Amino acid sequence: MSDAEYLIDSARVLVVGPATWLETFTEALETRTDASVHAVETAGQALETVRRESIDCLVTEYTLAETTGVELVKRIRESTATLPVLLGTTAGSEAIASEAIEAGVTDYVAVTDPLEETGDELVDRTERALRSAQRTVTRRERARQFDAVFHDTRTATWILDPDGTLKRVNQTAREMIDDDVDSIIGDPFWTLPWWAHTEAHQRDIHHLVEKAQGGRFGTAVVSPPPAAETQRVIDLSVRPVENERGDLVSIVVEGIDITDQVDLERDLRRSEELHRVTLNNMTDTVLMTNEAGEYTYVCPNVHFIFGYTADEIRAQGTIDTLLGTDLFDREELAANGVLKNIECTVTDKAGREHTLLVNVREVSIHDGTLLYSCRDITKRKQREEALATLQETAREFLYAETHQEIAQHIVDDVSSVLDLTASAVYRFDVDANELRPAAYSSTMTDLHGPLPPIHTDDETLPGHCFVNDETLIFDDVHAADRLENRATGLRSTIYIPLGHHGVFVVGSDDVGAFDEVTRELADLLAATAEAALDRVTRESQLREQDRELQRQNEQLTALNRINATIREIDQAIVRAETRDEIDHTVCERLTDNDRFEFAWIGTVDSTTETVEPRAWAGDEQGYLDSQSIAVAPTGAEPAGQTAATGDVTMVTNVAADLRGDPWRSDALTRDFMSVLSIPLVYNDLTHGVLTVYADTRGAFDGTARAVLTELGETIASAQSAIERKHALLTTSMTRVTFTVDDPTYLLSRLARTAECTLSYQGGVQRTMDGDYVFLTVDDADVRGVAETAAELATVDEATTIHADDTGGTLRLRLSQPFLAVELADHGVVFRESTADPTAATLVIDVPEGVDVRTITQLVRETLSPIELQRKETVEQAAERDLYSRVRETLTDRQLEVLQTAYYSGFFESPRENTGEEIAETLEISPPAFYQHVRAVQRKLFTTLFMERSVPTAAPPEGG
Repeated sequence: MSDAEYLIDSARVLVVGPATWLETFTEALETRTDASVHAVETAGQALETVRRESIDCLVTEYTLAETTGVELVKRIRESTATLPVLLGTTAGSEAIASEAIEAGVTDYVAVTDPLEETGDELVDRTERALRSAQRTVTRRERARQFDAVFHDTRTATWILDPDGTLKRVNQTAREMIDDDVDSIIGDPFWTLPWWAHTEAHQRDIHHLVEKAQGGRFGTAVVSPPPAAETQRVIDLSVRPVENERGDLVSIVVEGIDITDQVDLERDLRRSEELHRVTLNNMTDTVLMTNEAGEYTYVCPNVHFIFGYTADEIRAQGTIDTLLGTDLFDREELAANGVLKNIECTVTDKAGREHTLLVNVREVSIHDGTLLYSCRDITKRKQREEALATLQETAREFLYAETHQEIAQHIVDDVSSVLDLTASAVYRFDVDANELRPAAYSSTMTDLHGPLPPIHTDDETLPGHCFVNDETLIFDDVHAADRLENRATGLRSTIYIPLGHHGVFVVGSDDVGAFDEVTRELADLLAATAEAALDRVTRESQLREQDRELQRQNEQLTALNRINATIREIDQAIVRAETRDEIDHTVCERLTDNDRFEFAWIGTVDSTTETVEPRAWAGDEQGYLDSQSIAVAPTGAEPAGQTAATGDVTMVTNVAADLRGDPWRSDALTRDFMSVLSIPLVYNDLTHGVLTVYADTRGAFDGTARAVLTELGETIASAQSAIERKHALLTTSMTRVTFTVDDPTYLLSRLARTAECTLSYQGGVQRTMDGDYVFLTVDDADVRGVAETAAELATVDEATTIHADDTGGTLRLRLSQPFLAVELADHGVVFRESTADPTAATLVIDVPEGVDVRTITQLVRETLSPIELQRKETVEQAAERDLYSRVRETLTDRQLEVLQTAYYSGFFESPRENTGEEIAETLEISPPAFYQHVRAVQRKLFTTLFMERSVPTAAPPEGG
């Protein structure tokens, strides 16, 4: 996300005026961004809103009620100069534009058609206005900070141009040197008389400026020439100042007078003899007094602890003022000669408290009788307290249950553990590959600004810390190359990786604010937090595993229950003899033992276009009587939707759209909370619709839906099997003749292409390689027809079985199922079909009990257009039963051999093809061919003469 997007997504935009283009702008703003939009119509409302609320940008129409947008801008500018204001009008002119600019408008927009493009343009201009306002605020803040530093009376400051020439000097710097500063403005900094008296000094200062020009920080200690009126020693620090683009705009040189420190070191050296006497007893600060507590010696470094000079210490009178009364027992000291590690708390000159360990020893040095050695253990004490706090924090981590809670604990406890207030925790978002701020202190945002997500790479400090698992510590983060926000107020900064969880950031606005104790405590806090985060991750994974196991157990239980139901239904279907028995068995099994509340099976009535129930079971409560279930793809009862679309319809929550569909209220009053409707389809033929109702929401999950859908296919298959069985037993058939005008019909396409007459008289054979079909060819060379057939996409192989002068027999192996096979699945016989180059017919026999309209619709779905030519009722001959019994005894291979031999003229007299020729066609040996023929003949004669159902011939008289 860019800075501009972040600004506008978090912005509050005030829209003023009733203009239509403002509505377009508002829609575009709300569509493209997450900005908060507040709209008013009058200037008074706008001024009141700006006064009461925090508004980031204002967009106004020029023409307002009783005033203009320009007057509104003038009123706003009386109270704020930084609020971005955009003024737009559809009747723009140069005069209005001039007025708007003079009033202080941020941007002026002449609104033109189309308004949609104007809305997008206004969003872009709003982004730019927000960005410009942010830069203005940032520049003012930087200027304020710089002025505070520049006018610091403790530090001398020189401002240089990028080329190193002197540009400005603060008052402290003027007082520090004896030269006329105004006379040297514009001179190279390293040539100033203060340090140019030696080549070494000049070279050192020049080198510092060159480092700053290269973007680096540098320091040096310089002293004035011997002839100077004041002999001050100055500690110089040089740092570059860059703009947002990273260009060097100036160089800041800061100088601190360390003359007193140098003098102190000189005095210490001069006091070498005294130091040798007291060396064994001195830790940090050494003081000596007489019995009355009056000072006889104050070491020069006393100000390091107490902040006072030696003279100021002496002026306090006795040591009781410094260390407090009753520090030790004089009699105990007299008895022991020395008292060690007396802990006391003192306050330095600046009002800061210090914890000291004081050793008191009896001595006799000059007038002194008591020697006090004081060691400042403030840091150690703070460390002990911080460790105690850290221990408490660790206990709090034990009870934290989320990563967010731990992140907030870290930020909340930083101030007490590290005595710092600027801190933040970034958490790693695996999906977005980003470090996202999870918790941060108010001081952090005050110093650094908003914390946007950071892409996980090596280009930023948090990213580098996380990717390389490396702790980064900066005395001044502005010196870091990877600093992404050069406007940050942070100086001393630490980045610590929290394993694979994220990054911990703590900082201060002081340079060099971290000592070893702070760094150690920060590492301990981060390590403790990382351990807590690891624990929460493990526990979360365990809980997720438990939930997953529970879900799996529930799914397994439900699956076992459904499988048990399906097994019962399958067993019942196998034993069923009629379609009604199948329907009622399915409904009863589905509702047994409170499996489901209610189940029913219905059939589509094509006359009324409704689904009519034919079987049901369960707690129906009159639901079917209350409904007229229309066949419709939407809005209808689920059974009607499934009947219309042929797809599964699932309603997980009946109450979700209670007012939308009328059937829902009837279902809800009967506690039907979820519904699943399944089409009963087998081989593209619909046998009805199964609809199941449950008393809980979401009762049909993915597993239940899949299993019940397969059950629908099983029911349809079983009903088709029943139909085929009844077709074999019935003697009454409906013979239907169709005229086919479908150019894609195999016989029509082949007859038209080969310019011949084709006829099919039955004889389809199904194998693993495809469907074999025998066709009779008239008025054409059968070999040429075979070559033409082989070029068709649906024909894998074309073989000439028999040929004569007028035609012959052709066997085709098809890559797609033949219509006869699909009809046979429903007990329907594809009796014959003929085709010539101009027309085609087909004849089918539909057994009694099978709906002729349904079969007709199946044929229409396969071939279109077709026209019903004739329909008549015929009785099956007794030979049909004989054919069925013989067919049941033959193997597929025997049937293939028999059909090929028959169509090849093997049984004609004289034979048109020999057994050897037919065997070659079948790609088998001649003995194998004769063996198959004899086996078929034996089975035929056995069925004809030996079965009781076929009467045998009477013996001749006298025989």
